[in-house]
Amino acid sequence: MPRYLAKRRLVRRGAPPHSAMACRTLELDELLAKAQNEFQQQFGARPDIAAAAPGRVNLIGEHTDYNDGFVLPMALPMVTVVVGRKTSDGRCTVATAVPEADEPRRVSFSVPSKQPLLPGSPKWANYVKGVIANFHAASAVEGFEAVILTTVPLGGGLSSSASLEVATYTFLEALTNNQSKQLKDKALACQKAEHDFAGVPCGIMDQFISVMGKKGNALLIDCKSLEAELVPLDDPKVAILVTNSNVHHNLGSSEYPVRRRQCEEAARILKKPSLRATKLEELMAQEKTMDEVIFKRALHVIGEIRRTEQAALALRVGDNAWLGRLMNESHQSLRYDYEVSCPELDLLVDYANEVEGVWGSRMTGGGFGGCTVTLVNQDAVDKVIANISSKYPGKATFYVATPSDGAQIVKL
Repeated sequence: MPRYLAKRRLVRRGAPPHSAMACRTLELDELLAKAQNEFQQQFGARPDIAAAAPGRVNLIGEHTDYNDGFVLPMALPMVTVVVGRKTSDGRCTVATAVPEADEPRRVSFSVPSKQPLLPGSPKWANYVKGVIANFHAASAVEGFEAVILTTVPLGGGLSSSASLEVATYTFLEALTNNQSKQLKDKALACQKAEHDFAGVPCGIMDQFISVMGKKGNALLIDCKSLEAELVPLDDPKVAILVTNSNVHHNLGSSEYPVRRRQCEEAARILKKPSLRATKLEELMAQEKTMDEVIFKRALHVIGEIRRTEQAALALRVGDNAWLGRLMNESHQSLRYDYEVSCPELDLLVDYANEVEGVWGSRMTGGGFGGCTVTLVNQDAVDKVIANISSKYPGKATFYVATPSDGAQIVKL
């Protein structure tokens, strides 16, 4: 057995004396106003179309989505917005004022009916191009001007890429007055955009939750059947604290496809269509015949799938202690068996768990930096922030997040 088994607004907490700077995220109305001003500067006019889509935090179920497993994310109040207007010149001109985006921050290209879209430079524009190319009514896109802004931290493991993809797709729906009949198809189109144009073989979780998130709920997603079920997450006594380590190790982009190939190899050895179809007993029976690294990767995935199912049940029955234990087990598995954590994330988890009132904590996202997610009593949030801030060698930022709605067309 594994060694460790035994309202559109982000709430801001006042920073305790020893706290790192607490993050204030713009409300949606503020972000839209800023985007409209940027559009005026870029294009000399006012936009008349706007769309927004959230980032997400995954409560549990890491690196299970591309293994046909379960995931349990919630949509965040942090969003990406796209504002713009329709043109008929056969050109798409898109600008972003996101400081972390690579240059150039304004691009123009032909609509797909005139010329096939291809990935290139800058990288951020590939997500936009990919969505346009995979939009269900791509032939109806005659041209547009648009500006993109976001409050989702880039590279923080909170799915800024899916937020951008889904916001762009929702903007196109408003632009063409042609909405997708199935939310599932919308999410799949955005996932394909990331595969084909960004070159990231991501699972379906990020796009699903950005499309389908609901206020006051997490979303249990079966990544094999593509069925999703809302799970209430509305206990007023408990908070979800997201802590950004503000470190991003370069290993992340290169190791993700490696982990995916290792999981596929494990399934091949076990003669299973995916690790979802494998029982822990079947894996343990093959331990001595498998490469140690491949075995450890499979051990994490199989255990994580089970933990995620149990976590959804823990939420339904209101058992915070059970959910917290599962989160802690998840982090240890990601640290030692899947090997995608890093010293900074481990410290954040350890320092959080030192505080009375914390039920559990774990890294969230792909790993090698980014954020942790902590289940904590409301009255202990400031103590957690103070403890981390006094000990963490870097500068962490903190978000007390509430489960929020998914993508929406916004009236300007």
